[in-house]
Amino acid sequence: MTWFRCPESRPWAPLRLFCLPHAGGSAVFYRPWAEAVGPAVEVQAVQYPGRADRLADALVSDAHQLARMVAGAMAPLADRPAALFGHSMGAILAYEVARLLQERGVPPVHLFVSGARPPHDRPDDRVAARDDDGVVAEMVRLGGTDAEALRDPELREIVLPYVRNDFGLIEGYAERPGPRLGVPVTAIIGDADPHVTERQAAGWARATDGPFALRVLPGGHFYLTDRRPEVVAEVLRTLGVPTAP
Repeated sequence: MTWFRCPESRPWAPLRLFCLPHAGGSAVFYRPWAEAVGPAVEVQAVQYPGRADRLADALVSDAHQLARMVAGAMAPLADRPAALFGHSMGAILAYEVARLLQERGVPPVHLFVSGARPPHDRPDDRVAARDDDGVVAEMVRLGGTDAEALRDPELREIVLPYVRNDFGLIEGYAERPGPRLGVPVTAIIGDADPHVTERQAAGWARATDGPFALRVLPGGHFYLTDRRPEVVAEVLRTLGVPTAP
């Protein structure tokens, strides 16, 4: 099973945007982005194992291992420049993938990190250790479509194992020593996100020797659902790509 879901193949697009979902998320979260970014960008959304159409695949519980697997799967798609966008857990994974790509001599042109504290400043949350109701309660607190799925008892049996796995993965993450990134980084957050403050998000500047920018939009942890046009416009402007008509 391949690692990426491409809602619309664009063989002539000069740039690929690899999108990494949040804890409990899947590639379908980024499906609407394909139309939103326009013809100059090909969206490749990462499908983590153990969910959706990869439900039969073994879950990966270590962030560094998962990043290595994603970076390795990107190798056949290295024929065009690539940017990375990750939300929440996906932001940390995108950062680790960017480090690996840089190490291999094919750094991304830009790293977008959304709704996440930086790798050196991890929260003390331990959601993975809670009982089922506690995990569901946290998903509801953060919002997003995945919370709705967890309200359904039948869906909960399917969804809860990979949601708990993802919380354990990100809560067990610790940044390892290594060269700093040299690529530009943009952090984007919602102004009412209970998970990350503007001051904390500014700490992403420490992750790179390249240019850094911070954007704050109205909304909570899943601000990018309601503010998709603004987020996509920011991505396109930053990458120097014309906005889709």
